[in-house]
Amino acid sequence: MSGGTTLAGFADPILDPQATFRAVLEAMSRPGRVQALPVPPELPPGLCPAVAAVLLALADADTPICLAAGPEAEAWIRFHTGARAAPVAEAAFVLDPAARLLDLEAGTEEEPERGATLILAVEELAEGSGWRLTGPGIQSVHRLAVTGAPPGFLAEWATSRARFPRGVDVILCAGERIAALPRGIAIEEG
Repeated sequence: MSGGTTLAGFADPILDPQATFRAVLEAMSRPGRVQALPVPPELPPGLCPAVAAVLLALADADTPICLAAGPEAEAWIRFHTGARAAPVAEAAFVLDPAARLLDLEAGTEEEPERGATLILAVEELAEGSGWRLTGPGIQSVHRLAVTGAPPGFLAEWATSRARFPRGVDVILCAGERIAALPRGIAIEEG
């Protein structure tokens, strides 16, 4: 990642990152629940609004990230967060639709919190139908329809989940909305 940008970040540099952080926390604690985010008014090509908001709120100069969003998006993220580029296996946050869950940092038994977060842009998120989610943070079953997930995602998820407490968390982003899949959640086809 190199270069600068003339595109602004959040419209309100204090309240918007705080609201985004709270929405991400809510999404992680209530898996599959769709959350709306405040989003930057201007975006470079290659970033959907929710992806941009999540990265602006969570990444900083100590954050290794792997982006496959193009040079303008990479320059924008670098300018606004100071985050440093890293290969997929070493990144804390990964924005690469081709990344396989098993290739991302999974943490260790002693430090599972070191597992990466995959930020995955999808076409649409809707509650009430689709995947059946069960596990921590879900009373019995929660349904989440995800349009545009990569082929084979659920099979990879099941393999990655078997490593629990190690593993990868996923934040699904569609437009200005997110839903989270913490690594301990079981997902079945709807």
